Amino acid sequence: MADRFWLGLRQLLVGIDQLVYVLVAVPTYVVFGGPCPSADETISSRVGRAAMKGHLWGLVLEAIIDGVFIITRGEPDHCRRNVETAFLGLAPKP
Repeated sequence: MADRFWLGLRQLLVGIDQLVYVLVAVPTYVVFGGPCPSADETISSRVGRAAMKGHLWGLVLEAIIDGVFIITRGEPDHCRRNVETAFLGLAPKP
């Protein structure tokens, strides 16, 4: 039962992450244009994509987010590992 609780809590936190991303990304999209944000993307994934493209804001936020995940969970490269191939324009392998 405890395992189900923690798995459920993780899903809830991912959903909140996605909601916060959309709340920030949609107004930015409306004002400045660019690609339409996806409700399925997390903040870490978007930051990872921006960092991979060399955007300064993405590199700065990536360092901060990755630092938090290294300290709290021992996970380096969190942002880039959470970029999904669908957001990179790569088709998944069958």
